[in-house]
Amino acid sequence: MVKDETVMLSVAMSISGALRLKFSLFGERLGGRSAIRELMEDLGAALAGGREVCMLGGGNPAHIPAVEERLRRRWREVAEDPVAFARMIGDYDEPQGERGFIGALADLLRRTQGWRLGPRNILLTHGSQSAFFMLFNLFAGSRADGGRRRVFLPLTPEYVGYGDVGVEEDFLIARRPQVTLLNEPYFKYHLDLHDLPAAEEVGAICLSRPSNPTGNVVTDAELAQLHALARRWDVPLIVDGAYGPPFPDIVFTDAEPHWDERMILCLSLSKLGLPAARTGIIIAAEPIIDMLTGMNAVLHLATGSVGAALARDWVRSGEILTLSREHIQPYYRRRLDHALRTMQRALRGCAYRVHQPEGAIFLWLWFPNLPITSDELYRRLKARGVLVLPGHYFFPGLPEDPGDPWPHRHECIRLTYAQDEAVVERGITILAEEIKRACSSA
Repeated sequence: MVKDETVMLSVAMSISGALRLKFSLFGERLGGRSAIRELMEDLGAALAGGREVCMLGGGNPAHIPAVEERLRRRWREVAEDPVAFARMIGDYDEPQGERGFIGALADLLRRTQGWRLGPRNILLTHGSQSAFFMLFNLFAGSRADGGRRRVFLPLTPEYVGYGDVGVEEDFLIARRPQVTLLNEPYFKYHLDLHDLPAAEEVGAICLSRPSNPTGNVVTDAELAQLHALARRWDVPLIVDGAYGPPFPDIVFTDAEPHWDERMILCLSLSKLGLPAARTGIIIAAEPIIDMLTGMNAVLHLATGSVGAALARDWVRSGEILTLSREHIQPYYRRRLDHALRTMQRALRGCAYRVHQPEGAIFLWLWFPNLPITSDELYRRLKARGVLVLPGHYFFPGLPEDPGDPWPHRHECIRLTYAQDEAVVERGITILAEEIKRACSSA
């Protein structure tokens, strides 16, 4: 009978023809083509393709032996404790996140940073992308009073993942940076706060520190300027600290962690070596955490437990800070130095600049007057088994202006130096070959 019904259903579907689906505007926005989807699919296809690929495009952290050894040891400890193991994989946590981890983190931040906060100031999320989906839609978009606000990105280029998380269209507003040329081959972006949007347009200010994609670290003085601006506009300042202090602290310049109730600080366990655990952290004023807890319940029921269970003892003991300072930061410093040496050797004779690398795990390369776009360069490199990210994706909220074109956005690429040294060398060598070929044929 079941087989007959299946056959009848199949015949009925073939007679009626293909289903004509009609999606909502929200569905088309989030389910359609987007920069973040295209880039992640490219990375996945490259991994599954069976050929050797230089993966210099994604943000996957390095596999640091000292960190992975500690994770294996911690996994064994949890697995050998029947109660802890059952709790980690067999029970829902609360929508705010695992209480033990949150309490330990509040204690650690009070003790080491002097911040006046408690467990009600912290929420766990399913990674940073989920965190920014909730935060951006909490503070921007249409309002009950008929007004409409947007998220202000004061320093582009910025993280590509911000671009598509808004439920509504035209969700972000951004400004070009000041570009300062340093000793060759370096340059640096700085805030330019002379051309600000109207206060009534803005629901929140957001920036990444260190910057994804450029490795720029907004100085403490620049951060204070943004804090004052947020106070004047009476909006929160959101700081995306996925790579920054207090952990994983992938920073190579002076930069202090900051937080107060006017700021929202977003952290992550991913760059500690736990990207698959999808554990983001939001630190904010209690009313904001309360709202986000409700959103977490609706969207996810509860957050995942694995990341919190594995890292909880690191937080209680403070080992999360020593791991960051003694193993994670030095590891990336060595990888950065190697990548810079390779780049300077391979690109000798080429017109190029690199953003002064102050943190995170990326190099942001600028090829002034490049005769092809960064998107075309990306496709040529992809054909040769090298994945980087073209720069034009990293300017969310900054529309193209035909009356005032800015070629800079099409002359940059982002690459990661977190991969094995041999992979980075091979990828940068092929990049240099393609740059020279494009310039010679122009």
